[in-house]
Amino acid sequence: MIDLPVIPIERLTRRLAECPQEFLAEPWSGPKDGDGLVRVAAVVSDLLTDLGLNDRLNPSEIKTWRPGERTERNRLRLVLVACWLCHDDDLVRAGCFGKAVKAWLHNGLAPLAGRVSAELFVTDPDRREELARLLLQALDLVPQGETPAQAADRLKSLDSVERDQVIRETRSQLERARKLRAAMESKRAQAAAARCTSE
Repeated sequence: MIDLPVIPIERLTRRLAECPQEFLAEPWSGPKDGDGLVRVAAVVSDLLTDLGLNDRLNPSEIKTWRPGERTERNRLRLVLVACWLCHDDDLVRAGCFGKAVKAWLHNGLAPLAGRVSAELFVTDPDRREELARLLLQALDLVPQGETPAQAADRLKSLDSVERDQVIRETRSQLERARKLRAAMESKRAQAAAARCTSE
């Protein structure tokens, strides 16, 4: 049986704050474009090997780590930042997180990348904590000194995707309320004009 690491959240957030600029560089998109510097598939592959997953990435997986369009670049840059985070010594030593990390890098970051710039997961304290907690959640680990319920509550309070959804819903409700007020004012004005005409 493997002893799962108990990791202080502060250590992971500090690791993110120390993320080298190379991990925020433009992802390489192919020889034709000559665009970008970092081959994301190579970084992912190296990380997964270090985490104990010895399966090579297949051609279709390699393709998912290459930007197909401009909007993909932020997701891949976030994947690079997440790779840096996942290279935590305790995770590497455990040697059992390769599959879970691969799934998280592949599926878990897209909603976040659609709303938040990759740089903020290095420069902003709340976003650093959010990414660190998302990683631990994906690995079924709880931060040192917290219960599962405390960890879940703290992550919920930091959730960028949920916060963005609440903001959108609030804006939508405010817009509906504005239109309703405008319609009511228009009806009142029409009623007032009709009274004036009848008098």
